Amino acid sequence: MDAREILEAVAQGGMKVEDALQKMPLPDTNLGFACIDHDRARRRGMPEVIYAQGKTIAQLLDIIRSLLDHKQNAFATRVSPEQAAAVLKEFSAAVYHEAARAITVDCTELPEPAGLVAVVCAGTTDIPVAEEAALTASRMGAQVERVFDVGVAGLHRIAAHLPMLRKCRAIVVAAGMEGALPSVVGGLVHCPLIAVPVNTGYGAGGQGLAALLAMLNTCVPGISVVNIDNGFGAGVCAAMINRTGILNGDTP
Repeated sequence: MDAREILEAVAQGGMKVEDALQKMPLPDTNLGFACIDHDRARRRGMPEVIYAQGKTIAQLLDIIRSLLDHKQNAFATRVSPEQAAAVLKEFSAAVYHEAARAITVDCTELPEPAGLVAVVCAGTTDIPVAEEAALTASRMGAQVERVFDVGVAGLHRIAAHLPMLRKCRAIVVAAGMEGALPSVVGGLVHCPLIAVPVNTGYGAGGQGLAALLAMLNTCVPGISVVNIDNGFGAGVCAAMINRTGILNGDTP
């Protein structure tokens, strides 16, 4: 019995409170090496997401299995090709999203896409981070549009997408090098923008630090900045903004 069935049984007089307390499922599953939070979907609107980097294949498989056993979809980020191959072999429903370096195993339907979130990136080398953001936002119920390779070296490229960008509830912009693109886009739109510095570029700025500092120092109000390469965090933030707009009945 799940929590709802137990509470209904108590309400209808078919179960004592003491018995219900014994049967009530715990919100966490302790696997020894990981404690899986099965209540996160209720609290946050999305089940726990697995950060696969640094985990063994056995650990990754066990966590996915625990989520599926609780009828929750599994979503793992920063998945290596070797990890992906093992998950694909173990679970027939698994899908490897190579560009996003992520894998999903779904056992329940995802929410219908709604609202509008755009994920923009400056160059082709920024696509893995941008795809991670796009996949994350879409799994949280956002309709996502991708705009790739529109960096400031050719400003005319972003202009063609402005009509769509101005309809968005939130925009994610990923950029490496000097990290200028979020400021450019932020000065042209009226919705919240989440900037993602990317670990690409030459010399001293090549680890994403130059882009991070540039984004933190933007003069454009309404821009928030996540950590270097954190496409996942940006996607979550954009999806939550989008979801708030849906609940409020706003028109994108």
